[in-house]
Amino acid sequence: MGSSQAGEFSSKELDAIVNSPEKQAGRPDSVHRVLDYVEPPGLVAELKGSITGAIFGPSWGRLGPRWFVRGLRQLFPVLSWGREYDLGKFKCDLMAGLTLASLCIPQSIGYANLAGLDPQYGLYTSFVPPLIYAAMGSSREIAIGPVAIVSLLLSAMIRKTIDPLKDPIGYRKMVFTSTFFAGIFQAAFGLFRLGFLIDFLSHAAIVGFMGGAAIVIGLQQLKALLGIAHFTNKTDVISVMKAVWAYVDHAAWHPYNFLIGSFFLILMLAARYIGRKKKKLFWIPAIAPLVSVIISTLVVFLTRADKHGVNTVKHIKGGINPSSAKQLVFTGDHTGEAVKIGLISALVALTEAIAVGRSFASFKGYNLDGNKEMIAMGFMNTIGSFTSCYVATGSFSRTAVNFSAGCQTAVSNVVMSITVLLALQLLTHLLYFTPMAILASIILSSLPGLIDLKEAYSIWEVDKLDFLVCMGTFFGVLFASVEIGLIVAVSISLLKIVLHIGRPSISKLGRVPGTDIYCSIEQYSHVESVPGVLIARVDSALICFFNAGCIRDRILRMIHVEKEKMNDHMFQAVIMDMSKVMNSDTTGIRALEELHDKLNRMDIKEIKLQSLWAIIV
Repeated sequence: MGSSQAGEFSSKELDAIVNSPEKQAGRPDSVHRVLDYVEPPGLVAELKGSITGAIFGPSWGRLGPRWFVRGLRQLFPVLSWGREYDLGKFKCDLMAGLTLASLCIPQSIGYANLAGLDPQYGLYTSFVPPLIYAAMGSSREIAIGPVAIVSLLLSAMIRKTIDPLKDPIGYRKMVFTSTFFAGIFQAAFGLFRLGFLIDFLSHAAIVGFMGGAAIVIGLQQLKALLGIAHFTNKTDVISVMKAVWAYVDHAAWHPYNFLIGSFFLILMLAARYIGRKKKKLFWIPAIAPLVSVIISTLVVFLTRADKHGVNTVKHIKGGINPSSAKQLVFTGDHTGEAVKIGLISALVALTEAIAVGRSFASFKGYNLDGNKEMIAMGFMNTIGSFTSCYVATGSFSRTAVNFSAGCQTAVSNVVMSITVLLALQLLTHLLYFTPMAILASIILSSLPGLIDLKEAYSIWEVDKLDFLVCMGTFFGVLFASVEIGLIVAVSISLLKIVLHIGRPSISKLGRVPGTDIYCSIEQYSHVESVPGVLIARVDSALICFFNAGCIRDRILRMIHVEKEKMNDHMFQAVIMDMSKVMNSDTTGIRALEELHDKLNRMDIKEIKLQSLWAIIV
């Protein structure tokens, strides 16, 4: 061992240590750690670890007998924060929940109409899912229930398979079955930690999708706002405008619907403006929809406007949610379509809910676990599909009201849910004379928040390709269909990834004056080039078959450009900074070998310097 340097062993010396008699009695810990080979876990073990980690947390295996209690607290966060709950928090949650219900009840009825369902199904969806989320969700502020985007999504896709006017029972079965699959997908995403799938809908895609969907939703409300009896099932702007023009041109619309809807729409928009200007008056826009419903219903009842062409809600079935378990259909021609609709709805609902939850959680200084949120949403919608609910998620507008009202925990969702139950039991028969136009105006009043022109302009300034994703999604939703818009979003996003991988940036580096720091010459104007030396950095973590040829050719091109700028005898060296490169396949290695051969033919010698290749001319 005397011939070895300090701290190093030759192969014979290491073998002697490993096979020495002392090793049989007890191998040194350092050698034990290096030489013992641990078999990697199999696929089943990986899946089991993912599921148990998602439910019980990362340290579940070290908890011993406490794993069950820890698992229950992980799966039901209410068991953790519920121990510290007190009367003061309940007072805040009670006020927030009642304020939330005043907005939720009219919105839920309107969103059910948007989804092509009877009004009570919107109320059902605001009763059961919030209770489940309150027990399993980790967000304190998020308000659960039906939302405009998902309602439109379900209606737009299911109408292509089943017409709700011709087969309302089959349509409802399709809605509940799609909701079931949406819940299964959401729970699976959380259990197997597949949350990255929702990232395929980038921020730019969401901005474009929300804007396009808001306009489509607004156009759909023209049916109720104009009192049109029969309307197109298509959602694109051209088809809707043709249908509107055809009915208006033939005087088939009733102006009283338009007058009622427009009047109350102006009032609700004015209330929103007041709420934005004075934060303490947040309750004004929150109760404006419910007040509008009450006043408009009284006006129609007292004037008997329903006999003069004003369309009303008429009968709303009251009572607690009936079971819909027998309406779930897992066989037949439409099952595959239900799975597809469930998957798309699951992704869109999760994207909105997690974005909303994380935004408001950051205000309170805590973090949301995306996987746990997915599990909660999955169980919520799966159970909801058995109780006559359709896909529920977090609503941005109602969450903002909940936050402004001072909610402390998810108990505000429980209060809202109980209030909705009371409305189902006691108030549904009072809504007989509620005009459909007022429901349309409630939906229209919530749409301006979905169109974010400022954010679209910000995307344009930061990344033009991201702006293309935004606009592609927007126009896809507006002029084709909702699913086409989503396909365009994902396609352009994947194309962007392919372009970044296939044509990685290669930066020319220079030295910051007076230092030994090197950075991009294009990015920093004060950086100086090193005379006679080209320093090129490959800004890609992977050199593979997809980009190897491009990298090789661009480096050669940079070398020729630099040699043209100066005389050959002044050009001394080329240094390639490969510090960002983490991996390479055989094609990438072959491309670098070809680069080496070409430079050798130019009488260039190569020196390897750790993460740099210095190529000396």
